[in-house]
Amino acid sequence: MNFAKYTVLALSATAALTLPALSHATSMLHAANSEAGYTYHPEHSKSTKTRAQVSAETAAARKDGSLDQHQAQYQLNAPIPTKDAGPGKTRQQVVAELSNETTEERTARLNLLAGS
Repeated sequence: MNFAKYTVLALSATAALTLPALSHATSMLHAANSEAGYTYHPEHSKSTKTRAQVSAETAAARKDGSLDQHQAQYQLNAPIPTKDAGPGKTRQQVVAELSNETTEERTARLNLLAGS
C-alpha cells in the first residue's frame, strides 16, 4: 500500500515540477539566471497573418510614409505618434447628448463608470 502511495506522490511531484516548464516552451520569453531574468526567443511566436498580408501592409506603410516615420521614431527611442482622429465634440454637443439619452442608456453609462 505504501509503495502505491509513494508512487502516486512521486508522479504528482514530477508533474507539478515539469508542467510549468513545458508551458513556457512555446512562449517567447524563457526564464534565465541573468540580470534580466529572461531570454527572448522571437522564433517561438505564432503569427495569425500570412506572408502576403504582411508584405501588403509593409508596402502600404512604405507608400504612405508611415514606415519611414516609425523607423525614425524607433531609432530615437521615442513614442510613435498616433493618427489624429479629428476634432472632438464641443461642450454643447456633449451636454445635448446627455440630456437626450434614455433611461436605459443612462443606467448603462453609470454602471460602466461605476465598474459594476
